[in-house]
Amino acid sequence: MTSHFTALDAAVLLLYLAGTTALGIWVGRRQKDARDYFVADRAIPWWAVMFSVVASETSALTFISTPGLSYGSTPGTGDLGFLQIVAGYVIGRFVVAWVLLPRYFQGELVTAYALLEKRFGLGARRFTSIVFMVTRAMADSVRVFATAIPVALIISPSVENKALVMPLAVIILGLMTVIYTYRGGMKAVVWTELVQAGVYVFGGIAALVIIGHAVPGGWSAIFSSASQSGKLRVVDTYFGLDRAHTIWAGLIGGAFLSMASHGTDQLIVQRLLSSRSLRDAQRAIIGSGFAVFAQFALFLMIGVGLWVFYQGAAFPATDAIFPSFIVSRMPPGLVGLIVAAIVAATMSTHSGAINSLAAATTHDIYLPLTGRRADDPRTLRVGKLFALAWGVALTLGALLFREQGTPAVVVALGIASFTYGGLLGAFFLGIFWDRANQRDCITGMSVGILCMAFIVFAKQIGNAYPALVDTLGPFARIAWPWYVLIGTSITMVAGILSSLTHPVPAVAAEGSKAAEARS
Repeated sequence: MTSHFTALDAAVLLLYLAGTTALGIWVGRRQKDARDYFVADRAIPWWAVMFSVVASETSALTFISTPGLSYGSTPGTGDLGFLQIVAGYVIGRFVVAWVLLPRYFQGELVTAYALLEKRFGLGARRFTSIVFMVTRAMADSVRVFATAIPVALIISPSVENKALVMPLAVIILGLMTVIYTYRGGMKAVVWTELVQAGVYVFGGIAALVIIGHAVPGGWSAIFSSASQSGKLRVVDTYFGLDRAHTIWAGLIGGAFLSMASHGTDQLIVQRLLSSRSLRDAQRAIIGSGFAVFAQFALFLMIGVGLWVFYQGAAFPATDAIFPSFIVSRMPPGLVGLIVAAIVAATMSTHSGAINSLAAATTHDIYLPLTGRRADDPRTLRVGKLFALAWGVALTLGALLFREQGTPAVVVALGIASFTYGGLLGAFFLGIFWDRANQRDCITGMSVGILCMAFIVFAKQIGNAYPALVDTLGPFARIAWPWYVLIGTSITMVAGILSSLTHPVPAVAAEGSKAAEARS
C-alpha cells in the first residue's frame, strides 16, 4: 500500500483538530459547578443529545471496524448480518425510554447508579459504579487502540523503529484527549460530537462514491458480484447460541445489550440526563436507534464495496482494511478530513468516557465518603482531577492492548457485555422484585459477573487446562450477543433466591398491602 497523505491533508488534519478542540474549550468555558461540568446543567436540546448518543456508540469504531465485518476476515465470511443486532438495539431503546428513563428523571441524579442507592442503599451504588468503571476503562482502551490505527499508518514512514509506531499513535491521541477533556466538560462533549458525527458520515458517503468510481461498472457491478457471493445476506434464521449474527441473537441479544448499554452505562445515561426534560430524553434515545441503524448500514456497505474493490484479498487485520483504503485511494484534502474525523471522533467519544468515569468517581465514591455537596466549588476541582487521572489510565490501557485478529468493535462489545448483564439484572431486580434488598442486589450481581467471567473466558481456561476442554466447550462456543441476556438472567435468579432467605422488607410489604387495598 502506498500512502498518499499529503501536506494538504496534514494541514486539514491540524486545522480540524485545532478547531474542534477550540470549540470544546469555548462551549465549556463557563462551568459553575460539578453539575454543570458533568450534565451540562440539563440544558442540551434533545436533537443534540440524540446525535451525541449516536456519536458516542458508533464514532471511530464504526468507521474503522464495521466495514471489516461485511468484508470478512477469511474467504467465504462477511455479510450484512450485523444489521440484525442493530435492529435489536432499536427495540432495547424503547424499553429504556419507558422503563428506566422516567425513574432517572424523578430526582436530580447525575449518575445512573444513584438510582440504585434510592432503591437499595449506598453499598449497591458504590458496587455498581465500580463495575461500570472497570468495564468502561477496558472497553475504551480498545477504542483508543483502534483509532490509533490510521494515525499509525500516517506516521509510520517517518518512524524508523516500527515497533514504536502504535505506541506513539496511542500517546498522541491520549495526550490530546486529556487536555480536551479536562477543560471541556459535558457541554464540550455533546457539541463537538455533533460536529464529529456530521463529518464522519460525510466521509462515509464520500467513500461510497469513490468506491463506486474505482470499481468498473460502479455500484451495480458491486451489488451483482456481492449478491452472487452472499455478501448481501441480512437475515440468518439459524437457531443456536454459537453464531453472533442471527435473527435471534440480533433481536433478543441485541435488545438486551442496548437496554444495558443505554439504560445502565453511565457513558450514555449521563448524556440523557443532560436533556431538558424526560420527554426530550425519550425522543433522543429512540431517535438515536434509527440513526444508528442507518449508520451501520452505511459502513457495512462500504465493507461490501471494498471486498469487490480488493477482490477479497486478505488483510493482516480487518480493522486495517478501510484505513488502508483511506490513506491510499482517497484524494488529497479529503484524506486529511476523514482521518481528522476519525481521530477527533474518538477524542470526543474518549472525552465522554473520561467525563462519565470522573462523574461516577466523584458522585458515587468521593462525595459520599467526604460528605461534601455537589455544588461545593471544591467538588468541581476534584472532578477535573479525576478526569485527568482517568485520561492517563485509559491511555495506558490502550498501550497494553494487543491486536489479536478480532475486529475491535467486537472486542469492545464483548468486554462491555461481560458485565452489562450484572448491571441490567441489578436494575431489573430493583424494579420488578420488591422483596430484594441491598444484599440480594450485590449477591445477584456478584454471581452473575462471576458466571459470565467463566463463560467469557471458557476458551482461555480450556487452553490453560486441556483436560477441561470438553467440559468447557459448550460455554466457549456461546456468541457474544447472548452475554447480556444470560448475565441478566443469572443475576436476577441469584438475587431472587437470595431474597427468599430473609423476611419481606417493610417497604415492600407496605407496597403490597397498598396494592391489595386499591384492587
